[in-house]
Amino acid sequence: MPAPDAVKILIAGGFGVGKTTMVGSVSEIVPLRTEEPLTTAGLGVDDLDGIPDKQATTVALDFGRISIGDDLVLYLFGTPGQQRFWFMWNDLAIGALGAVVLVDVRRPESSFAAIDFFERRKIPFVIGVNGFYGEHPYEPDEIREALALPEHTPVLLFDARERASCRDVLIGLLDQLIATSAR
Repeated sequence: MPAPDAVKILIAGGFGVGKTTMVGSVSEIVPLRTEEPLTTAGLGVDDLDGIPDKQATTVALDFGRISIGDDLVLYLFGTPGQQRFWFMWNDLAIGALGAVVLVDVRRPESSFAAIDFFERRKIPFVIGVNGFYGEHPYEPDEIREALALPEHTPVLLFDARERASCRDVLIGLLDQLIATSAR
């Protein structure tokens, strides 16, 4: 049997939106994590508004893997969310076929940099709206309008803690990649 096709996918977004949680929830392998505890050195640098219970942060990347059938493997690279680590995004984006940009509706401005990053590089992406505490107070069209996204950008509601929900977002991205290649 031939080796499966491998596709590199980025999981991106702002600080504390659920990237590490998503990679860990959906990965079929124990994910590689580069999390470190938040320290006093980050006071005044890390914006903890809306996420006061956050204890650790990704300082390089998260890595996971999920097989989609026998012939396709997705390699998932979670980006660091803090601005001081954004310089790594360019290297992480090399060879990426697409991305999931996570949005926390409590802090939508934390997603703007990631959306801009992928739009400028013409890397297809979907929006994954992480439902913290299992809640989704806004409809996808309301979120699309608030983020000034074009109609062809999918906005998918999900829960980063649930494997099936994360899988559905990744399938939505694959559908977007197919649609983009058809355009």
